[in-house]
Amino acid sequence: MSQKNIVLGVTGSIASYKAAELTSLLVKRGFSVHVVMTAAATSFIAPLTFQTLSGNPVHVDMFSPPKDWNVEHIGLAQMADLLLIAPATANFIGKIAAGIADDLLSATVLATKAPVVIAPAMNVGMYENKIFQRNMKLLREYGYYFVEPEEGRLACGTAGKGRLADLEKIIKVVENLIFREQDLSGKKVLVTAGPTREPLDPVRFLSNYSSGKMGYALAEEARERGAEVILVSGPTGLSPPPGVKVDFVETAQEMFEAVLNYFPEVDVVVKAAAVADFRPKQVAPEKVKKRGSCMVIELEATPDILFHLGKQKNKQILVGFAAETENLLENAREKLREKNLDLLVANDLKQEGAGFQVDTNIATILYPDGGVLRLPKMTKKELARVIFDEVVKLIKLREKEGDR
Repeated sequence: MSQKNIVLGVTGSIASYKAAELTSLLVKRGFSVHVVMTAAATSFIAPLTFQTLSGNPVHVDMFSPPKDWNVEHIGLAQMADLLLIAPATANFIGKIAAGIADDLLSATVLATKAPVVIAPAMNVGMYENKIFQRNMKLLREYGYYFVEPEEGRLACGTAGKGRLADLEKIIKVVENLIFREQDLSGKKVLVTAGPTREPLDPVRFLSNYSSGKMGYALAEEARERGAEVILVSGPTGLSPPPGVKVDFVETAQEMFEAVLNYFPEVDVVVKAAAVADFRPKQVAPEKVKKRGSCMVIELEATPDILFHLGKQKNKQILVGFAAETENLLENAREKLREKNLDLLVANDLKQEGAGFQVDTNIATILYPDGGVLRLPKMTKKELARVIFDEVVKLIKLREKEGDR
C-alpha cells in the first residue's frame, strides 16, 4: 500500500479543515499523500498543516520552480494512482466540467489518467442549483466518481444537503477503486435495469415494482472492474454510475431493439431488467374515460429478449435473472435451459430483504451443469460483486480452453 500515491486536491471551502484529518487517516492507512491546494484553500488552512501531516511537500503555485525535472502538474498527474478532491467547491467542479485548467489543481485533473474522486461541499442552494447538477451529471458521464455530500447543518447556518461526506465513506471509495482488480479490462459488458412501461393510453401504463437498483449496481461493479459498460435502463429515479454509457428506454419493444443493437459487440450480457411479459394489444389515442364498473383490456406478449439472445449468442456470456414467488429452483432451472443461459440468478420475492425496491437481495445462482450456489442476504452491490466473480471465472475458463 505504501507504493500507492494519492494526490489530494483541496479547494476553498470551510470544510477544508476536514481535509487535514482526511490526510492523516490516509497516511495511517499506508498511502503516500501529495496535497495540491488552490489559492483559495490557503485562506482557510495553511499548507504547512498538510506538509506536516503528509510528510510531503504541498503544491500550490502552478509556476513555482519544480522540485524535480518535470512540469509539476504533469508529474503529479502521472504519479497519482488516484486523484481525490475533498472538499470540492461548486466553482472548482464547474471549472473541471468546462475543461478549464488555470491553476495547478485543475491542470492536474485534466492531465491525469488516474481515477478522479470528487467529494463536494457547499451551501445547499449551490448544490441544488441546476447548473451545478448539470456539471455533476456531465462529469459522472465522463467517468468521474462522486462521493455525495450529506444532509445536516451547514456552516452558513442553513440546513440541507451540502456537508462533506463522512471521511471513512470517502476512504472506502478510494480503497475500492485502488485495490479493485481490473479483471474485466478489455471486455464490453451490457447490463439491463429497471422496469418497462407498456402504455394503455396517453396517461396510463402497465409496469412493475422494479427500482433498477440491482442493474445499476451491476453496471457500477463492471465499470469498477475495468469493463466498458453499456446500461440499457427503463424508467428509474437513480443516477447512472460514473463512466457508464446509458441508453434510456420505456417499453419492452424499445429495450428489445436497444439490446439487439448492442449485442454483437459485447462480451457479457447481464439481463437484470424486469421486462413486462405482456402489453396492451391496442393503445388508446386519447385518455380512456371511466365507464361502468369494469373494463377488459386485451393483452399480447412482448418480445422475449433473453430467448432471442440465447439463440443468437456465440462468444457472449449470458446471465439472466428470475424473480419467483413459488417453486424457485424448478422454475429457475427451466428458465436457465429454455433461454440457453450461462448463469441464472434467482430470488424468491416472498423472502424479506429480497426483490424489488430494497437495497438487499437473497439470491441463488444456478449453472447449466446443475450446480447451485446459495447466497446469504447481502446488499445488491455485494451481490453484483459475486455475480461478476462468477462471470470472470467463466471468461478465464473459456480463454484457457481456447488456448488448447
